[in-house]
Amino acid sequence: MAYQVIIVEDDPMVAAIDRQYVESDSRFRVLQVCKSGGEALLLLDDCCPDLIILDYYTPSMDGLEFVDRLHALGHYPSIIMVTSANDREIVQSLLSRGVLDYLVKPFAFDRFRQALDKFVQMQGLFSGKQSSLDQRAIDQMMRRQEGPEAGGAQMSKGLNPATLERVRAFLAASRGQALTSEEIAEQVHLSRITIRRYVNYMVEAGELASSIDYQTGGRPSIRYSYMGRSGASGR
Repeated sequence: MAYQVIIVEDDPMVAAIDRQYVESDSRFRVLQVCKSGGEALLLLDDCCPDLIILDYYTPSMDGLEFVDRLHALGHYPSIIMVTSANDREIVQSLLSRGVLDYLVKPFAFDRFRQALDKFVQMQGLFSGKQSSLDQRAIDQMMRRQEGPEAGGAQMSKGLNPATLERVRAFLAASRGQALTSEEIAEQVHLSRITIRRYVNYMVEAGELASSIDYQTGGRPSIRYSYMGRSGASGR
């Protein structure tokens, strides 16, 4: 079954190129091309795309506002952002909201295809179809260009930045569901001991809210809900 794609682009020529790129790959099918973020949000009342290819600058709202409103409505499709400005602060804000990848205009078809490949790899990773991947392969998959924690220089406690992004991506896709560290570890294919280090880091940074579940029938368990990075302490 092909992945369902919505393209958001107000320039007809660019939209046509994006559509041609997507439809040249049999793994994907374009559901609709929208001229604005508002039009795309309305369309989501009737469909659930797997992927949105979004121009950062569109009528009615920019890419950051679109992602915030998308999540507020309870929709968490993967997003490949297209921008005409390679602004580090914008890129950091996009990645902190779980945007899968970004492309700076003008870009070659090969770069576009790499972004699509990353999406497919991530789908396989979270569905368990690629559970045999080693950590190096996963880190390469998750590494961001000029990301906010590139190279791990600002990381503490010996955490791996690519693995941290992997955990964030899964939690963002969980739509606020309260999960135990054991449940998170199982879904992202990490050991329980390892995932607890990442969970503790994210709690301290304000990204996760913890609560005690007394309804399990046994001893109380701690559950974690993803709050996003807007309230993080910025360590």
